[in-house]
Amino acid sequence: MKIVSINIGDRETLAGRSFHGVTGIFKRPRQEPVRVAELGLDGDAIVNGKHHGGPDQAVYLYRQEDYDWWSTELGRVLPPGTFGDNLTVAGLPEPDVVIGTRLAFSEVLLEVTAPRIPCNTLAQRMDDPRFARRFMQAERPGAYCRVIAAGSLAVDERFSLLAPAAGPHPPVSIVELFRASKGKPTAEQLRRYLAAPIDARTRLAFERRLQQTNIAER
Repeated sequence: MKIVSINIGDRETLAGRSFHGVTGIFKRPRQEPVRVAELGLDGDAIVNGKHHGGPDQAVYLYRQEDYDWWSTELGRVLPPGTFGDNLTVAGLPEPDVVIGTRLAFSEVLLEVTAPRIPCNTLAQRMDDPRFARRFMQAERPGAYCRVIAAGSLAVDERFSLLAPAAGPHPPVSIVELFRASKGKPTAEQLRRYLAAPIDARTRLAFERRLQQTNIAER
């Protein structure tokens, strides 16, 4: 497993039917090593802090294998960074990676926290108002990560996976959370999700849904 591309974005204006405003979704490859700290990659623009970025979504990674799938699906080559990913990686097992899995690089240690949920910005980036739905149907969301250990990353750098410690509940996968974001998980499922090291935004949303579910069941 290795890094195929390291991608950093500037603040840019995106205008269209699905989204109109300033965004940092346009990530472009960098050849030089990049420093990674608690809030992500040095020089990378996070414009909408309400929905993106922060310690629990500091780095977004996407598999090269999934880019290859999309290129076939769409009939055109998608370069690294198209989906706003900071790291394009090759060799990572299927998209259904477990929450809490750690990626160990030579210096940097990342921990998987959440899937990427598509939005209008991505739809406009792809110039397709239906793309958010297509992205959901494909179930190839990529993974947000928190930074456990800071350091530098370089293109072609290899990494290994460290499985999360076993707990009292079955592990929660990226794709399961991806489906749950638009589905109707039970109270039992929500409690299992909340027991995993998920990101703060997802945790807050699931806590609210669990509260509503508990009220409805009374």
